[in-house]
Amino acid sequence: MIGGREFDFDREIAVMAIINRTPDSFFDQGATFALDKAVAAAHQAISDGADWVDIGGVKFAPGPPVPVEQEIDRVVPVVLALRGAGAVISVDTFQPAVARAALAAGADVINDTTGIHDPLMADIVADSDATLVVTHSLARPRMPHPAPRYGDVVGEVAAFLRERTELALSRGIPAERIIIDPGHDLNKNTRHSLELTRRLPEIAALGYPTLVAVSNKDFIGETLGRARDERVEGSLAAAVFSIMQGARIVRMHNVRAAVDAVRMTEAILGFREPAYERHNLA
Repeated sequence: MIGGREFDFDREIAVMAIINRTPDSFFDQGATFALDKAVAAAHQAISDGADWVDIGGVKFAPGPPVPVEQEIDRVVPVVLALRGAGAVISVDTFQPAVARAALAAGADVINDTTGIHDPLMADIVADSDATLVVTHSLARPRMPHPAPRYGDVVGEVAAFLRERTELALSRGIPAERIIIDPGHDLNKNTRHSLELTRRLPEIAALGYPTLVAVSNKDFIGETLGRARDERVEGSLAAAVFSIMQGARIVRMHNVRAAVDAVRMTEAILGFREPAYERHNLA
């Protein structure tokens, strides 16, 4: 049960829409920074079939710190506006105080892209009914990180996620309220992200629902030689392949296209019935 909804991840894939209340997000470049635009985009995503909406007030990339109060002012009004809209509400933050405010406003999931960099985050989620997404990354929040070096990127990501989920468990978050994310492109180069995708079953084998955030990422752009606004097809291919490799939540920008790709994949896998049947039935 997540946000009042039952998800059977043995037979179901959730589509998580991305709503950025940041002026400098890598993909939409501030298009949904204004509150009315963020709320409208979230409602459109839900209308287009999104199961979850992930609201972020600070991008992952290095940059000057954003005051906690300012981040709260960015995300909490969107959470309040989406209560009762029919989707799981997730907040993308690494700040425990932001998580606390978001949960009080009605958020169902905290998406921590720093892998519980601050253990207080686990305490705050443990004291609620919320779910925590534990993501692999190496950098301190908003800080530059040298070019990453891995001996075995998948083995090292899996070891990190195992350690951090054990921390979450030790702080009182039950296993059924933990999701893992290998962190495509987060302190990883294109070859690392491709290998993570190819070997995703090794991440899913940790036993938690696996989320992949592949939408419009640089590893897709570099692989295909496509600019930021030309990566939809590559993003859909990466999402579908990830599902076949064990992903059960896909975090996507282009929601309607993603929903169709995911629902078609579910039908092929036998998870979902066709919407209707007419062809060659008469």
